[in-house]
Amino acid sequence: MQAKTERSESTQAAIVETALEMAALDGLESLSIGEVAKRLNLSKSGVFSRIGSREALQRAVLAEFDRRFQEDIMAPALLQPRGLPRLDALIKAWLARATRSGSRGNCLYTAGAFEFDDRDGPLRDLLLDGLTRWRQALKRCLMQAVEAGHLRADRDIDQLAFELDGLFTALVLEARFIRNPETERRGLLAYQRILAPYIF
Repeated sequence: MQAKTERSESTQAAIVETALEMAALDGLESLSIGEVAKRLNLSKSGVFSRIGSREALQRAVLAEFDRRFQEDIMAPALLQPRGLPRLDALIKAWLARATRSGSRGNCLYTAGAFEFDDRDGPLRDLLLDGLTRWRQALKRCLMQAVEAGHLRADRDIDQLAFELDGLFTALVLEARFIRNPETERRGLLAYQRILAPYIF
C-alpha cells in the first residue's frame, strides 16, 4: 500500500513539474490536461484523477512556483542579518534566479501579471496574492534596514519598494526576452544606484 501511495505521489509531482515547465515557457493558459498526459505518457483520466480540473492544475503550478520562489529567494536572504545584508542577499538571489536559464529562471508572477492583467477570476487573484506577498516581504526587508540604521528614515520606503519591483520587471524582460548576458551585472548596478539616495 505504501509503495502504491509513493508511486501516486511521484506521478503527481511529475504532473506538476511538467505543467510548470509548460507554464514557464508558454504561460498558464497553455496548460491542458491532455497535453500534460501526452508528455508524461499517461491517460487524461490518470492525470485528472490525481490533479482534477485544468484550473486545479493551474493552481497546483502556482503553488509549486511559489514554493520554489521562496526556496530560491526568501530562504537564503533570511539567513542573513536584518538590514542591508539581508536586503542585498534578497536582491542578489532574485537577480541570480531571473537570469537562470530554463523554467526555474522564469517568473510566473511577472509573466502572469501580463497574461492576466485584463482578466478577472481566481487565477488572477492567486497571482496577485503571490505578487502582493512578495512586495510585502520586500517592504518588510526595507523597513528592517531602516530600523537597523542602514537606510534613511526620512525617505519614502514605499517609493523605494516600487522602484525595486519595477527593476525586477525590467530585468525579466532583459533576461528572458532580450537575452542580454549583461543582465545580472546591469541589474546589480541599477539596484545600487536606486538605493544610493537612501543610504546614510
